[in-house]
Amino acid sequence: MASTTQVPAPPARRTALSNKQGHKHGHKHGQRSKGAKGPGRLRPNYLGGLGGWLWLAIIIVPIYYVVVTSLKDQAGFFTSNPMMPPTEPTLDNFKLVLDNDFTRYFSNSLIVTIGSVVPALLVSFMAAYAIVRGKGRFLTWTNNTFLLGLAIPLHATIIPIYWMITKAHLYDTLLALILPSIAFAIPISVLILSNFLRDVPNELFESMRLDGCSDWAMMWRLALPMTRPAVVTVGIYNALGVWNGFLFPLILTQSPSTRVLPLSLWTFQGEFSVNIPAVLASVVLATLPLLVIYVVARRQLLSGLTAGFSK
Repeated sequence: MASTTQVPAPPARRTALSNKQGHKHGHKHGQRSKGAKGPGRLRPNYLGGLGGWLWLAIIIVPIYYVVVTSLKDQAGFFTSNPMMPPTEPTLDNFKLVLDNDFTRYFSNSLIVTIGSVVPALLVSFMAAYAIVRGKGRFLTWTNNTFLLGLAIPLHATIIPIYWMITKAHLYDTLLALILPSIAFAIPISVLILSNFLRDVPNELFESMRLDGCSDWAMMWRLALPMTRPAVVTVGIYNALGVWNGFLFPLILTQSPSTRVLPLSLWTFQGEFSVNIPAVLASVVLATLPLLVIYVVARRQLLSGLTAGFSK
């Protein structure tokens, strides 16, 4: 029985055959993937889209109500449909708010917010850098102390804080609002910043150390630029808490000269009624600075909030 040998095709012919087969295979695969209904096919998430629109409506409706009501007079507020825009919009409520020392309350809130957020950020960033880059039991004990501060509720400490503020003769001053706000902003700030600092590659610190940089230079020239989104996020988060704070101003201040914006809403409360349009006009004016901050720093804020999700 004669044996037969298979002569291999020439290289050019093999290339043409492989390309032809690959083209057929790809064409069939493309047709199959185009008409397939398997798990790999992208499907529109109608349920997620519906949930997003529902959540947007929940957020937009209160904002719409506040803005529309602030443009009504007090008589029109009680006689018209609350959700309908006013037939005769008026800015008298905003004028009334500005005439009732709104600028003083606004400046007090601005001083308290800046005086609380900036020192808290500086202390928290340096503490987070020392905890991440340093070694020793003291730093471990310090980190555990900051974590313990997260478990202490603010309302449980109001009596000791009131006692310390009065003993330090700081009652009814803006400093009485700044110091406790700094203390309560540091624990969460250290926790967030330390987690971001751990993501900075160690090789960058080692290369700067070989170049002769000290820890102080590495902290400000390397660690701070690398964690800038986190710093902006923590700063905005703390600023919102201080700006909208009500408990500390209520307990630790009493005179109109130290009143902040959350307490200024009481100015429009009478003995038997409340001027709701004026209160909401004050809310609109108090919200404008936060809106400006978001527009200016929205990129850094979104970068800090979404960091780590793409890993």
